[in-house]
Amino acid sequence: MTIGEHLKALHGLPAYTFPGAEHKPRPVEPDAVAWRVGADVYDSDEKWTDAFARFCAAVDTTRVKALIVGAWEEAYEEDPGVVVEALTAARDRFPALRALFLGDMVGEECEISWINQTDVTPLLTAFPALEELGVRGGSGLSFPAVRHGALRRLVIETGGLPAEVVRGVADSDLPALEHLDLWLGTPEYGGDSETADLEPILAGARLPHLRHLGLRNSEIQDAVAVAVAQAPVVARLEVLDLSMGVLTDEGAAALLDGQPLTHLKKLDLHHHYLGEQLQECVRQTLEAAGVEVDLDRGDAEEDAEDDGTVWRYVAVGE
Repeated sequence: MTIGEHLKALHGLPAYTFPGAEHKPRPVEPDAVAWRVGADVYDSDEKWTDAFARFCAAVDTTRVKALIVGAWEEAYEEDPGVVVEALTAARDRFPALRALFLGDMVGEECEISWINQTDVTPLLTAFPALEELGVRGGSGLSFPAVRHGALRRLVIETGGLPAEVVRGVADSDLPALEHLDLWLGTPEYGGDSETADLEPILAGARLPHLRHLGLRNSEIQDAVAVAVAQAPVVARLEVLDLSMGVLTDEGAAALLDGQPLTHLKKLDLHHHYLGEQLQECVRQTLEAAGVEVDLDRGDAEEDAEDDGTVWRYVAVGE
């Protein structure tokens, strides 16, 4: 599966693409939409930084609440360092900014594992009131441990999340964080983390307000499930999302044998490799307690070799 649609909303606001230089922007209230500013990945007539300069000149940025960074030119080769620099340099022009997403590209523009990224923590330093940060793409991504007192939602979407990034997030001091969503991915695309890298997250000491935890799109989904089954942070969660990965009966059994999950509002396991018996056990155990359970298998199909080798795949890889 590839990502086929741009973000439709951010921070509860509908996404609106700031038009290209050849079009005059239509009147839009600055605080009524999540503004998407982008360029073309291939043979772009305008650099992202030039599009951003036009945006800043045309829109009352003091009222902008949500900003979506779309494609930048040659994103498959160039990291968004100049994009981050432009945003941080303009920090004083965005006093109301509360949500930022970096890298809203679909597969036709740049496959998720081709998107080059950079150190994104300067955005948190520049915008201390930011409540939401989203990032797509793991190649070259850096996230050294940081402290941010306002961030409530952090989403990192990758086909392979480097262990160094996982450890940086885990070691960060994010006392207000309520929603954490990490796409761990596969080693083929740089996802080399292990469950040990997740221990500070699963312990939850630095995340007193965490209510939604997503650890998904992973080849090590069974090992993640085993770790989650005993994790202290789970007791305070409302949503546990282990979807999009290679979750088999082994991981599901560990969840059922571990600490009770009946306090959850939702358990999301969609795109899985569970047998019918384990699926029914999950339903009987949790749905009877009022937990919403997503067991939609989707396109999670197995490939078997003649020698008995079985291949299973994450939902989003390349």
